[in-house]
Amino acid sequence: MGFRFGGYLAAMTIGLGLATAAPAADGNQRLVSIGGSITEIVYALDAQSRLVGVDSTSMYPAEARQFPDVGYVRQLSAEPILSLAPDLILAEADAGPPAAIDQLRAAGVGFRMVEEDHSIDGVIAKINTVAGALGLADRGDALSRAVRTRFDTVTRRLQGITHRPSVMFVLSTGRGATLVAGQETSAEAIIRMAGGRNAVEGFRSFRPLTPEAGIAARPDVVLVTERSLKLMGGAQAVAVLPGIEGTPAAENGAIFAIDGLMLLGFGPRTPEAVERLADLLHPRD
Repeated sequence: MGFRFGGYLAAMTIGLGLATAAPAADGNQRLVSIGGSITEIVYALDAQSRLVGVDSTSMYPAEARQFPDVGYVRQLSAEPILSLAPDLILAEADAGPPAAIDQLRAAGVGFRMVEEDHSIDGVIAKINTVAGALGLADRGDALSRAVRTRFDTVTRRLQGITHRPSVMFVLSTGRGATLVAGQETSAEAIIRMAGGRNAVEGFRSFRPLTPEAGIAARPDVVLVTERSLKLMGGAQAVAVLPGIEGTPAAENGAIFAIDGLMLLGFGPRTPEAVERLADLLHPRD
């Protein structure tokens, strides 16, 4: 998303037309960011100097990995977080477990749970929530406008499409069964935004992929994260998995991978994720 110089915000300036803002007044604030999309927003607001810790899903930008890792967003422990002496903790809505969140709320430090809505309006609300908590409302407004503008551009390109390819999103964690995304998931939302439709119906959230369900879905496209593709051994290995082998996607080689945090995180790079997936589903002439 543009060239990188002087931090993430400079990259957004090139890629999205965002004007660089002045340094924050409260540069001494100690911030722990729990959730990859929140960390991306912190960088996009040029507030990364406040960070003292991040969770394990905070993989972008790469510089975020320099900070202490406080654990996986859904399997937190309060002690490692509080040991960093934060002034403010910002956490995605699915952070947990509840007992750890209760401890953090009761610890006497600033704590804010950032709501999740799998839509462009949800992304804008998330940006504005984080910016407001950091006292950077003006930067948040500028970033929100840039994100909205880029999303509107791809939305206009998709106006009038007559065919929405069916897409099956498959996820592997390297442990246990391969999962498939059902309804009311971030995967379904991004597929819809990019001009596709979820090939899987009849359940919410994620379930193990079975041969019967995969064949019945007959996806035109199989979509995976880049990490899942690596864990599953590459596109050729995915194509012969039970539940994918024999589908139109496998037979046509339509197995595509996109960075997982960009694809599912619903953060500042969501317009880019929609663009990339739209280009795969609806190639430009």
